[in-house]
Amino acid sequence: MCAHRLNHEQIYSLVRAIPKGCVATYGQIAALAGFPRHARQVGYALAALNDDSVPWHRVINSQGVISERARPGAVEWQRLLLEDEGVVFDHRGRVPLKKYQWQTD
Repeated sequence: MCAHRLNHEQIYSLVRAIPKGCVATYGQIAALAGFPRHARQVGYALAALNDDSVPWHRVINSQGVISERARPGAVEWQRLLLEDEGVVFDHRGRVPLKKYQWQTD
């Protein structure tokens, strides 16, 4: 197995650990995986995802915003999934990170 795939698996494992009703940022996952300042790599890993057991929708950007995707309707779908878990968006369409961001030990 190549190192690139191992990184993806490590990212997926971390994303699986995000509790329902919480979110994490791309940068937070990158730092927890051991490569801080590589938030974009987390995005690439999630874009390549083929596994329904990974709650990809719980990862958002550092501004508390759902990042745009190439697929039409993806942002709206992600928001619905988060709202179904009890995440509330503010009037600007942002997730208040102080309230919903996953706190790790």
